[in-house]
Order: sequence, then structure tokens, then C-alpha cells
Amino acid sequence: MKEQNYAHHAKLEPVFHFGVLPALLLTLIGSGVNLYHSWGDHTRFYSAALLVVLTFCVIMAALFARMFALKAQDRAIRAEENFRHYLLTGKPLDARLTVRQIIGLRFAPDEEFPALAAKAAADGSSEDDIKKSVKNWKADHYRV
Repeated sequence: MKEQNYAHHAKLEPVFHFGVLPALLLTLIGSGVNLYHSWGDHTRFYSAALLVVLTFCVIMAALFARMFALKAQDRAIRAEENFRHYLLTGKPLDARLTVRQIIGLRFAPDEEFPALAAKAAADGSSEDDIKKSVKNWKADHYRV
């Protein structure tokens, strides 16, 4: 598995990102073209319109499924990192930290984590700035 670091930590699922989504987009375009060509033909119009609506619904379902999985993952990361901070410091994470900041902190090893968390809470650092501040990257291979 490729070493994970700031430059190489984004997760792409090839089948989803380069297979399913483009196929759905092409299907939407094709069904739109079909709808356009059947505009005056009342025998085909209903079927063509139905294909557009169904394709749009499938695209929305795929995107929502991805968003819901990411939201569930974000909640789990927040709980895990709060627990890790508690184990390391004896106190929960600062309430000023946003979920996005906590997600950025997950890549920090235990030695850097409390200091980076305190700095992020005080400065309001962005998720990206936090990730760039990590010196010894802790890989996360279980992301959705």
C-alpha cells in the first residue's frame, strides 16, 4: 500500500468515482437527449421523461449514500479523537474545535496531537492547515 502523507491522503474509490458516477452522468445526458427527440411524439414522451427522472433519482441516491457514509464517518472520527485526547491528557477536546478541525487532527500521532489540538482551538486553524502542521503523519487506511 502506498505510504500516506499530506500529498497522498485523499481517498478515491475507482469503481465509484471513475465508473459509476460517469456512467450515471452519461445515462442522464442520454436520457435527456432521448427526451428532447421524443418531445413531439406523445407515445415516447412519457417513457423518455420517466427515464430522465429515474436517472436523476439514481444519481441523487448515489450521492446521498456517499454523503451519509461520510457523515457517519465524521461522527466516528469525532468520538475516536475525543477519546484519544482524553486518554492522552485526561480532558476532552476543546469545545471550540469544529468537526472539520478534528478530522484534520486524526492524522497527528499521539506525541503531536494534544499540542496541535490546543493550537487549532486557539488559532481557529483550518483542517488543511492542521494537516500541513503534522510532522510525523499517522496513516488512516479505513476511510470511506
